[in-house]
Amino acid sequence: MARGRAASYDDQRGMILAHAASLFAQRGYPGTSMNEVAIACGLSKPTIYHYFRDKYDLLVNIADDHVSRLVALVDEVDAQPLKPEPRLRTLIECFVREYAGAQNAHRVLTEDTRFLDGDDGARILGKERHVVAVFAASVALLRPELQRAALDKPLAMLLFGMINWMFTWLKPDGTLDYEAMAPIVADLFLGGLPAVRMAPPVVAAFVTPAIAPASAPASASASASASAPITTRRRLR
Repeated sequence: MARGRAASYDDQRGMILAHAASLFAQRGYPGTSMNEVAIACGLSKPTIYHYFRDKYDLLVNIADDHVSRLVALVDEVDAQPLKPEPRLRTLIECFVREYAGAQNAHRVLTEDTRFLDGDDGARILGKERHVVAVFAASVALLRPELQRAALDKPLAMLLFGMINWMFTWLKPDGTLDYEAMAPIVADLFLGGLPAVRMAPPVVAAFVTPAIAPASAPASASASASASAPITTRRRLR
């Protein structure tokens, strides 16, 4: 009978990823060396290589683990028999709370996944799109006419824009924390959603996703923008 990995293995792996994510978030993926990761972890480089093949392997695992947790979170809420408004509120509040302990990993997902190879980038992008789809479906349940006007996904992206960059201004030692902000974000979005008016024509154009090369085309059709990832930076045109 095959033996499973010991809990200590998973703990050590998680510790290495946490320190690597912190370094990548502070210095960027290109500006961080495996030696610096080893020093931060208090381990030798050979020990780091026992868990991860190279620095690229660290990047893949940080991004994939983080977005996989987001997928699991939205799937768990999606499976609950909730009415439309509590469903969207629960999604928002759970998402904000998840970010409280994942600021470094999310910053890596936002800024460093452009260094991923095609297959790895495509896999992670697919998971991001799944998260967007669940949020957009929740918006559509509350206001079906927004889906018919192709506004459900753009509104979901606006919501992610509000949540994604909280780490830039929400101070760890401030009077507000993610737990306190979670219901506020939900109130703000749910309070504003009924006021959204559909004044045609509405054309949404998205700039290059963070995981795409800088030389990729900056604009996309409305149909392409519907599948944008949660880390996409976007503009209205």
